[in-house]
Amino acid sequence: MKRTLHFATAFASLLLAGGAMAQVRYIDEVFTNAQLSITPDVTYGTNIDFLTSDFSNPAVFGPEVVQLQTLVSTQQPIPTPFFDPSDGSTAVKVANLRMDVYQPDQTVDAVTARPLVVYVHTGNALPPPINGSPNGTRKDSTCVEICTRMARRGYVAVSMSYRGGWNPLAATEEERRGQLLNAIYRAIHDVRQCVRTMKADAATYKIDPTKVILMGEGTGGYITLATTTLDDPAELFVPKFRPDPFNPAVSYIDTVKVGNLEGFNGQLTLYRPNGENSDIHFCVNMGGALADTTWLEPGDAPMVAFHTVFDPFAPFNYGIVIVPTTGGPVVDVPGSNYFMPIVNQYGNNDSFATLPDDAWSTVARARYGSTQVHTGSSVAINTGAEGLYPVVTADWPAVNPQFSEEASPWQWWDPNSAIAQSPSPIPGVTVGQASQASNPNFSAAKGRAMIDTIMGYTNPRIVCALDLGPCSLVGLPESDPVSAGVELFPNPATTEVSITSTEADILGFELYDVNGRRVRAENVNARRFTLERNDLPAGAYFLQLTFDRGNVVRKVMLD
Repeated sequence: MKRTLHFATAFASLLLAGGAMAQVRYIDEVFTNAQLSITPDVTYGTNIDFLTSDFSNPAVFGPEVVQLQTLVSTQQPIPTPFFDPSDGSTAVKVANLRMDVYQPDQTVDAVTARPLVVYVHTGNALPPPINGSPNGTRKDSTCVEICTRMARRGYVAVSMSYRGGWNPLAATEEERRGQLLNAIYRAIHDVRQCVRTMKADAATYKIDPTKVILMGEGTGGYITLATTTLDDPAELFVPKFRPDPFNPAVSYIDTVKVGNLEGFNGQLTLYRPNGENSDIHFCVNMGGALADTTWLEPGDAPMVAFHTVFDPFAPFNYGIVIVPTTGGPVVDVPGSNYFMPIVNQYGNNDSFATLPDDAWSTVARARYGSTQVHTGSSVAINTGAEGLYPVVTADWPAVNPQFSEEASPWQWWDPNSAIAQSPSPIPGVTVGQASQASNPNFSAAKGRAMIDTIMGYTNPRIVCALDLGPCSLVGLPESDPVSAGVELFPNPATTEVSITSTEADILGFELYDVNGRRVRAENVNARRFTLERNDLPAGAYFLQLTFDRGNVVRKVMLD
């Protein structure tokens, strides 16, 4: 009975009045920008900043760390010099970690237990332009766009900052590996602190602490995957995490110094328990990779991954993480094409494995088992990878001999900004120009079109996995009478296609190309309409028809 009531309440909250076409909360945008409330620069935690601290002299920083630990444990304020990197009176520096909160304004949103999305930005664990990119903060265009879109769908979305700090120019691969692994480990602590803080403030933000979605791009994707899967201290001692692979007792991660998995009880961490857990219930990775497949277990949170098939930095299959600023290797990791079949073998994505086709699922599923070919290389996409959206991008063989493939087509930036015009490690090249090597035709329009696909593919799966409504609201199976009653003629077509529904009114339609980009959308409210070709080029398209009870997708061929 309890589950029935919960489900009925969730179902009722999904259906909101929204014009001629039925809108489904958490799938469609049911709020406007004017109905959102954005609260910037909220502090979610305070901790030692490794980017600006000087740990060269234990006789100096040791007593300061003891002082900070004492102040935090006794809930006393930390003196101002510790926050000021330019103040030479302290070697140890601390930082307030902040987040921006996006939500439907509570004066217009009656739902009081809303899912929480925590978004983790990219940046190579360094701030721009030091990281060689114009991106790398919680204010990045992609962060703002995705958090805004999630809020318009009814979620509470947080774009969070996290601590960076490592040296990609370190002399040896071992040094780079150890420093980067520690930087990611500290970022995991920050994510968990952010989640705990939001759960403690659940009543304020009207969130459901049992429905937390973690979403990250680039470095944030690595952090997102690691936060979701790292749940056993022994996992810090896999061979790649050991300076000496033959000594299983020593890891690059010294938990005595940097804290346990939650970021507590370490000499160089200031986080304290607040009574909340940091559990994650859904994971979205955009261009990151998993630390190790041994971290995956049955019962882990469901996962969705977006990954460019020929990503030059984060391996799509199994390979070496490459530092974008130098091209140097760091550590071997399994990419999305490698670990997503394992996720499915464990049954972690069963909640949406049989999700009926929609425009985006059709594209992704058609790519499973295919081989993609670019100049000089080919990549086989695995089968059994439900939850993986393989991003197939253009072949750019002449742009850059080393990094001639796209990595993050969802990113864009202002090319005239001071950061984009900053010099990169490559002489005579700005960080904006350097970033174009792996995003040659970047633009806001291109980035937003890719985010259309991310939203369309991800949100139905969140709805299914977190029980935010019936999966039938997303798509209707072929056996459903409404689906069976849809007819298209002629198909293939030259100038127009007639679409007929014998069972129910078609509320509206959206037409997508083979890359998941929406090329047309209209309201219909009839059982028959004509789709005019107009200026659409020849090729395959996916027509998504909206009915009261769900969506039906049909493939349309234009000669």
